[in-house]
Amino acid sequence: MMSSSPPAGAADGDMETLPLAAASDYASVASTFDPLLSSSSPASPPAPAASPLSRASSSFVDPPSYADVAASSPRSASASSSSSPRSARAATSEYSYIAVSDPETEAEAAATSLVPGSAPTYISYLVTSARRGDHRRHSVRRRFRDFVTLADRLAESFRGHFVPPRPDKNTVESQVMQRDEFVAQRRAALERYLWRLAEHPAIGTSDELRVFLQAEGKMPLPSSTDVASRMLDGAARLPRQLLGEEAVAPPQDVVQPAKGGRDLLRIFKELKQSMVTDWGGVRPPLVEEDKEFLEKKQKMQDWEQQLSSASQQAEALVKAQQDMGDTMGALGLAFVKLTKFETEEALYESQRIRAVDSKRVATAAVKASRTCRDLNTQTVKYLDTLHEHLGIMLSVHTAFSDRASALLTVQTLMSDLASLQSRIEKLEAASSKVFGGDRTRLRKVHELRETIRATEDAKCCALREYERIKENNKIELSRLDRERREDFLEMLKGYVTSQASYAEKIVDGWETVAEETSGYARRSSDDTTY
Repeated sequence: MMSSSPPAGAADGDMETLPLAAASDYASVASTFDPLLSSSSPASPPAPAASPLSRASSSFVDPPSYADVAASSPRSASASSSSSPRSARAATSEYSYIAVSDPETEAEAAATSLVPGSAPTYISYLVTSARRGDHRRHSVRRRFRDFVTLADRLAESFRGHFVPPRPDKNTVESQVMQRDEFVAQRRAALERYLWRLAEHPAIGTSDELRVFLQAEGKMPLPSSTDVASRMLDGAARLPRQLLGEEAVAPPQDVVQPAKGGRDLLRIFKELKQSMVTDWGGVRPPLVEEDKEFLEKKQKMQDWEQQLSSASQQAEALVKAQQDMGDTMGALGLAFVKLTKFETEEALYESQRIRAVDSKRVATAAVKASRTCRDLNTQTVKYLDTLHEHLGIMLSVHTAFSDRASALLTVQTLMSDLASLQSRIEKLEAASSKVFGGDRTRLRKVHELRETIRATEDAKCCALREYERIKENNKIELSRLDRERREDFLEMLKGYVTSQASYAEKIVDGWETVAEETSGYARRSSDDTTY
């Protein structure tokens, strides 16, 4: 058992001077009790060392305590000394230090302002990093749009990988929350995001991440961000595609999914092939035949449903524990007021004696309230693993979508090959009926054969990309399964230990009050007997 609370007499002097008239709710009284409890209450059970991987904010509506805790646990290099699985993964990262700090308001370039003299502003953050084994620290200024650019580039370069999702823009929250609070939460979220990228086995050593963390100057925007120019470019190319001048995309372009308006004809073809596959009842030329992958994919979908339910229940538990702490604090406030009344307005000596016990109950209730708040912090710390892995499912969906997109590209090219071959057969048959052959048809056959060779090259390139994504999926599923076992074991051990420790602390406090109150009851009984 943990040490019990000290005798109530040690706190009587402080209890007498509480500013009760100004205390209209529990929050104000709790702050009054802080000096008293910090000096008289037993030490809190030692909290496990913080993992270098701070948790992601929940995708659900968070109670205030959850949001506060999630935003107030930034990562640090010193945290890597912890023995948690996340710390072990951080220790193998190429980066020993990553921090996002010092948010500053900057003005957009004058050219981007539509109204003279009223340039829009944005928030930039100081991103500081150090590679393992290198004592130098690199510091660069990055804005949120730069993080979006980084995420887009990683999505293109690491298809099939479970790329950690970047923080959302949260436009609504930026309008509802206080500006400083919103900036602080975004800063913490961006820092957690960079640490997740650094800990990823493939992304952590990538040039994309290294350039983002170390390259001086502003990050250039990728060409894919300009939707209007993409659509105009696609519209300009469409007639040439329809006329056969751009019938086949270059092999290096085939491996990437069709984007925006860059290749409208390819989009139309892939859409048509998808509809034939899904609705036409025609067996596609290539189907997903990896039964092991299909079984794992279904299990991941089932797992996500269970994880979502557990995540919501964790939110409910956090809210319930918060309400319990607030209610216990309100009870302590009520007994404080009762103590004041019986002390100042007492008509009999017995009322003053009862006031002493009311003080003890009030002190124990406020201590229990603070313990509930501390327990809630620990609950958030451990159960937030549920929220984090639920967020990872977004990356899983994206990786599986990359695989489906690559397969659809292969199917589309194979369908094009079959169509081209059919046209050649028809042209040759028609040409054979003409004495000496039809030169126009023969020339067209020659052109189609050239197109087939180019399409074959593109198909081979697309097949290699599909196989590469399949292998990435396999590696990532294995890694996720291993990390999930480690993370959930740590979560369960930490959650159970914290619940037991804080419950024991609360019991100790109330047992002390019970012993003191029972002693008072025995004395009252003896006085009545005599």
